[in-house]
Amino acid sequence: MDTEEATTAAKTPPAADGSRWFYGCSIAVVALFALFALGAHAVTEFEKSLDGDGQMEQPGRSGSAYEPLGPGATARYEDGLRVTVSRPEAHDDGTYSLTVTYENGTDEELALDGDPHSTPLAVRAGEAHDEYATGYTVRQLDGDEAAAALAPPLGEDDERTVPLRLKPSRKGIPVTVEVTPPDTGYRETAHFQLTLG
Repeated sequence: MDTEEATTAAKTPPAADGSRWFYGCSIAVVALFALFALGAHAVTEFEKSLDGDGQMEQPGRSGSAYEPLGPGATARYEDGLRVTVSRPEAHDDGTYSLTVTYENGTDEELALDGDPHSTPLAVRAGEAHDEYATGYTVRQLDGDEAAAALAPPLGEDDERTVPLRLKPSRKGIPVTVEVTPPDTGYRETAHFQLTLG
């Protein structure tokens, strides 16, 4: 009887050896990819900490003077602040209106007009990379209202829309909206380039 059991055991091949090896390798590959993904995430977060929270991060155009954002685009800051400039709307009297919307996704209250060394919201004629436009101008008609809308602090997870009313010297001119949200440290200026007309 012992011989018969031994013969039967010898005829049965070990079934699990091949599949154990396959499953073991699969688990090792998945674990390796997970470690790689965690490492890449850690490097990205470390790079962001070196940059500071005042940097913009978005796909496509950077929002700098040489790569301005267009109307309807959103500047995304690393700390969670979002700033969107709407498309201009023409009126019969030759003026244009648009809005600048701040979405505070940070973990603190923001004083939108709290930095005395920079202008939080500026509108000027010309393309974003040109500091001085020649041949045309734009006037902001509601500067006091815009300043009043920027004055109260913007609470955590709150949103605020600042209306702008503009009068260009002629139709079809390029206009740059510069948004510099104040911060205790530093925050990049977001440039938006639009055409009035």
